[in-house]
Parts: sequence; C-alpha cells; structure tokens
Amino acid sequence: MAVAQTSDKPSARKRLAADRARRTSKADQVYGEIKEAILSGALAPGGAIDKLALCAKLGVSRFPVTAAINRLAFERLVVIEPQHGSFVAKIAANDVREWMMIRRALEAEIASEAARGLPPETQREIERNLRYQQAAADAGDVAGFYTLDVEFHKLIVDGMALRHAREILDGLRSHLERVRRIALSPPGRLPSAYAEHKRIFDAVIAGSGAGAAAAMRAHLDETTATFERIAEQNPDNFIG
Repeated sequence: MAVAQTSDKPSARKRLAADRARRTSKADQVYGEIKEAILSGALAPGGAIDKLALCAKLGVSRFPVTAAINRLAFERLVVIEPQHGSFVAKIAANDVREWMMIRRALEAEIASEAARGLPPETQREIERNLRYQQAAADAGDVAGFYTLDVEFHKLIVDGMALRHAREILDGLRSHLERVRRIALSPPGRLPSAYAEHKRIFDAVIAGSGAGAAAAMRAHLDETTATFERIAEQNPDNFIG
C-alpha cells in the first residue's frame, strides 16, 4: 500500500498542476478578450458589465470572468461598485491631457535625437511600416492602422536604444490606448495621421533635429485636438 500511495503522488500533483495551468490560461484568455472589448470600444465607457452574458459568450464559468474584472479594475479600466455591479471606467480627460503632455515632450526629444542617425535596418523597418500604414489608411482599417501606429513610434525609440524612454512610453501607452484608438476613428484621420508620420520620418532621414521634433509635436498636438473634439461630442464617456 505504501508503495502504491507513493507512486500515485506524482501523477496527482501533475493533474493538479495541469488543472491549475488550464485555469490560469483560461483566466488570461478571458482577461485578454474583455480588455480588448474595452479598448476597442465594444464595451463602452460607463457601461455595465454583464458577467452572466460574458460567461455565456466566452463559454466559461464565473470564476475567470470575475478574476479578469478584478484585474482590469486594478488597471483602472473597470470600476467595481459594491451592491451595484461592475462598469467600464469612463476616460479621465484631465489624466489624458497630462499623459499627452508628457508624451509630447519626450517623443519630440526622441525624434530630434533620431535625426542624428537611425540604424539602416531601423530605417528599412520604418519605411516598410509606412507602406503598410498607407495601405491601411486607404482601406479604412482603423484597427490595423492603430497597430502600425504603435509600432512606428516604438521603432524610433528602439532604433536609438533608449531603454528607459521606452519603459516610460510603454507605461503611458497603457493609459492612452483607448484614447489613441478613438482618436483614429473620425473620417479622414487615418490618411492625415499617415502623412504626419511620413513628415516625422522625412525630417529624421534629412538629419533635421528641429524639423523632426516640430513634426512630432504637430502630430501629437493633432492627436490631442482630435481627442478634445471627441470628448466634447461624447461627454458621457468622459470624466474630468
């Protein structure tokens, strides 16, 4: 009997570990899907989150949905009100303005620094990125353009090996992601954003630090202005 019990222990532990891994993987998947729904606007700011509907839609129990909502509340994307339920957090307009101010100052300096000389491989990657941006803009593909937009800005930072700046901007991006997506949604904004990116890159390649910084500031100023117009038109989605 003792031998049988000993031989069973590893398999029991493995089963428990495998079950835990499956639950963790499922929780991460549910978290990712709910977060994407919030960031994309499928779950609107201020809207109630129906846990039972999410369970049915995602084919899961309440546990991973509750865990995901708690995690998103920590990230300030969800507000949990005891006895009332969970709601998609409204966008804090004053916070956005402050984060954009920080981003504008930092990315303008990075663009100026990049004009000193980006590595050839980075230049080729940005050129390819811009070609894809133009195609996405022509197709009206907001989601695809957003992905390329994020990559464009990252390529400049990474090309200059500015690790600490990248860490700061990654933190800002997590706060600004909803706004950046929203700011690309108005008609005509995609081709304008592509043209602004092209002007930044052209100034960088020309070696004009002042021109690159000015182009970056103009680009981010337009992003902020678009955000302000959207906030004015949709006041129920914002606070502050």
